[in-house]
Amino acid sequence: MTDTDDILARINDLAGASGGLVVFSTVALSGAPHSSVVNAGILEHPVSKEPAVVVVALGGSKKLQHLARDPRAVVVFRDGPRWTAVRGEATIIGPDHPHPAVASDELPEYLRAAYRVAGGGEHPDWEEYDRAMAVDRRALVLVSLDHVYGNYWPAKS
Repeated sequence: MTDTDDILARINDLAGASGGLVVFSTVALSGAPHSSVVNAGILEHPVSKEPAVVVVALGGSKKLQHLARDPRAVVVFRDGPRWTAVRGEATIIGPDHPHPAVASDELPEYLRAAYRVAGGGEHPDWEEYDRAMAVDRRALVLVSLDHVYGNYWPAKS
């Protein structure tokens, strides 16, 4: 098993144990951390093709405003005392943050993939999900796995 495989297994274990809930932190304009609890998982970055932490963010949210100005982010996956943090640079892809390498008509499928890996599984009505994502101007936030650290040991079976 490679280091990347070990890291992904660790993150997937913790995400599964917590239902995908994580603490997501950005850098506010003041320089202070800005944290929220969101759902996250691992998805292949549509541009780099590397694994990345994926979050779906509400259009116009503080999270997106912070990341557009300063792309640094930290995501903490945890289950009780076991935890792993991912620090990296965020890429935003959405209606208000188009990416030249991702066509706008591809966004709905990436948002669906993010839903699946962030603890949602299969949505009961994908058409309604797509409509809600468009109305809310939701965006993908993909955080690179630049630095991974924590206090982790495998769950006892």
